[in-house]
Amino acid sequence: MAASSAAAREFDLVPSDNSRLANLCGPLDENLRLLESRLAVRIDRRGDTFRVSGVRAAHAEALLRELFELTKSDDVTPERVHLALQEHATGAAESEADNQAVRLPRGGVRARGPHQREYLQHIRSRDLTFGVGPAGTGKTYLAVACAVEALQADRVRRLVLVRPAVEAGERLGFLPGDLTQKVDPYLRPMYDALYEMMGFDRVARFIERNVIEVAPLAFMRGRSLNDAFIILDEAQNTTLEQMKMFLTRIGFGSKAVVTGDVTQTDLPPGKPSGLSHVVNLLRSVEGVAFTFFDAQDVVRHPLVQRIVQAYEARGEGT
Repeated sequence: MAASSAAAREFDLVPSDNSRLANLCGPLDENLRLLESRLAVRIDRRGDTFRVSGVRAAHAEALLRELFELTKSDDVTPERVHLALQEHATGAAESEADNQAVRLPRGGVRARGPHQREYLQHIRSRDLTFGVGPAGTGKTYLAVACAVEALQADRVRRLVLVRPAVEAGERLGFLPGDLTQKVDPYLRPMYDALYEMMGFDRVARFIERNVIEVAPLAFMRGRSLNDAFIILDEAQNTTLEQMKMFLTRIGFGSKAVVTGDVTQTDLPPGKPSGLSHVVNLLRSVEGVAFTFFDAQDVVRHPLVQRIVQAYEARGEGT
């Protein structure tokens, strides 16, 4: 039932199930407190009866019903609550997001918001896609998900994941080990995404058989990559020459995705970024697509979103 006041709503979440209600509310009601904080409402609960007060009470009720439905199959964590808030803030439709879902061996990945949906559409329909925007917007994760999906569907024969080996404003000095061990720290985020989507053992087998290749950008010179899904991550750290070299590696039957944040270049002072240059150079080239993310697309901790917004407001990089 719903109260008559537009600013206060009272309703039951049925069927009554203490385990599902505990999942919804979280330890010490942390999920409810998160909703209260983000929506500026008050949530009171007695058993399976909820009372929500505040200007956005109807919004909070809709989210609580959606999250309660989720408790049938998943754990409702603060991260999941944050993502639900993001989807509602951007007006993401559940059915539309499901249509864009990426199917993976370990479940699926859904687009969160209009820019992520546009990004997935571009990756699936274009041979070369650029995802440009701040950290935490899902650029690399979604690209790796699409690559894994394409490999599983036999649309490509291998994955090539590439990063420029540039230090993030620090001098790390001599790194011990063989060549693979030296470049592994730069490529770790891409390994982590692969392990999450495919499992450690499967990724290890594919790497051993060269079905998956994770390599620094310098290894791409002189190669032509056919029937491959190629991802260049952290592309803001490429020089103009490196970007041209990478883009001319694309062979027949291949698809490439380039991701980066033009505000976070780690190149030496005075060295222009290949990503910034190519955004202007290729905007009108047929077959090339660009998706530009902003602070509203950040799907990490809400504090990350506020940090990105603060930098954007000042017009500064990091």
